[in-house]
Amino acid sequence: MMLDDKVAVVYGAGGAVGGAVARTFAQEGAAVFLTGRRLEPLEAVADEIAAAGGSAKAAEVDTLDEHAIEWHLNTVIDSAGRIDISFDAVGIPSTTLLGVPLVELELERFSLPIRAYTTSYFLTARLAARRMIPNRSGVIMTVTTLQARTGFATAGGFGPAMAAKEALTRELSAELAPHGIRVVGLRPQGIAGTDSLREAFERRARASGMSLEQFQELGASRTHTRRLSTLAELANTAVFMASDKASGLTGTTVNLSMGTLDD
Repeated sequence: MMLDDKVAVVYGAGGAVGGAVARTFAQEGAAVFLTGRRLEPLEAVADEIAAAGGSAKAAEVDTLDEHAIEWHLNTVIDSAGRIDISFDAVGIPSTTLLGVPLVELELERFSLPIRAYTTSYFLTARLAARRMIPNRSGVIMTVTTLQARTGFATAGGFGPAMAAKEALTRELSAELAPHGIRVVGLRPQGIAGTDSLREAFERRARASGMSLEQFQELGASRTHTRRLSTLAELANTAVFMASDKASGLTGTTVNLSMGTLDD
């Protein structure tokens, strides 16, 4: 298995992306520590992992609270002895933040995703790195979106937030690579069938005068494959990037846009 004996902390594990990554990490042999703001969905994922023969523990952690993250990582170290992988899949509700032209958007609604996403990633990465440096190994990971690299109407502050996360990935890598720590990201083109995709697309679809289905079809039509990414594709890529087989990759964000962005 690609992650045999690895210890992984997954932030936002109660969501579609974080949950899929946590399950796949566990399938590949990792002991997984699940965190999120609500315990119930985390325990559901942990129960699924345990039923499949994997190892998972759930804890309620607010990734905007440095002390809460610190406390949790200390419990992970006490339990498992180390941290090999930190995966930030934290999301924030977007129903009131999307679908409004920038010229009409209030400062608070514009800046909220920038503050929340960058703070969460910075805190989880920094605190994990402090525990990885003594071992001279580890992988820090996050997820961004297509808005990091291309403009979309009525996407509010999400584009700047995602671009900032990708910049932080590069800066973290530049500082941490000499300590044996890799920092990488994943950038999918929307994940088909998830609540987060529906939430993100619905208001923008209405603002564009389209139905949700038409808006999704438009997004899919821009890909080479004429379809959006799947959770399985993202999670399987995350496993490879977290594994020792990806040792040559750091300071980069993997393009999972299905060809929408040509590299």
